[in-house]
Amino acid sequence: MADPTILTGRILITGGGSGLGAAVADAVDAAGGAPIILDRDVSNVGGHTAYEADVSDGRAVEERVRAIVEEQGGLEAVVTAAGIDRCGRLEDVAAEEWERVIAVNLLGTVAVVRAALPALMSSRGRVVTVASSLALKAVSDATAYCASKFGVLGFSRALAAETRGQIGVTTLVPSGMRTHFFDDRDEKYKPSDDANLNDPTAVANAVLFALGQPEGCEVRELVICHEEEESWP
Repeated sequence: MADPTILTGRILITGGGSGLGAAVADAVDAAGGAPIILDRDVSNVGGHTAYEADVSDGRAVEERVRAIVEEQGGLEAVVTAAGIDRCGRLEDVAAEEWERVIAVNLLGTVAVVRAALPALMSSRGRVVTVASSLALKAVSDATAYCASKFGVLGFSRALAAETRGQIGVTTLVPSGMRTHFFDDRDEKYKPSDDANLNDPTAVANAVLFALGQPEGCEVRELVICHEEEESWP
């Protein structure tokens, strides 16, 4: 099973160009690892190795991940931090936008893991999927996001059952973070200035905690939130 040397290995991070993904990339780099970023926008990746890809295009991103594995000579871990949201009541969110949330958050996660799985099996590596507190608690005006993140949780649990003893699988369950994730929302869906949002660097440290577990030990699910977070439990 996986061991702490993963932290010094090759770690593919989707959504690594910003937000939590960028914080994870920086934390991996600081720990002596080799972050490999996969994002639609790699213009601000701080010198890390980066590849452009849209995770919502499943077959294309699978091909890109396989090419990355070949070019990098393998992988020790994958962290699926790419994610989007489209807030609003079901009847008010365009079907194309609703379905894109599922395509990015759930199907993109699955596609990347599927393509990386042979390399992870070979290295006996780890996967950290990023769900959300809204994978555990459903709220109004978030049907697409909740559906996608509930799906990530279910996928990750099944993947852990399927690959136990071969790779490590952790589902990260973070609550809101102080990133640009909320910038394109309507004002009524943006957090207030005094909202209880976590620092993404703290959440990135939790990712490293999961990746660095000793051989034979698994953190299957890890909830991390601000101490006054209202969406948990």
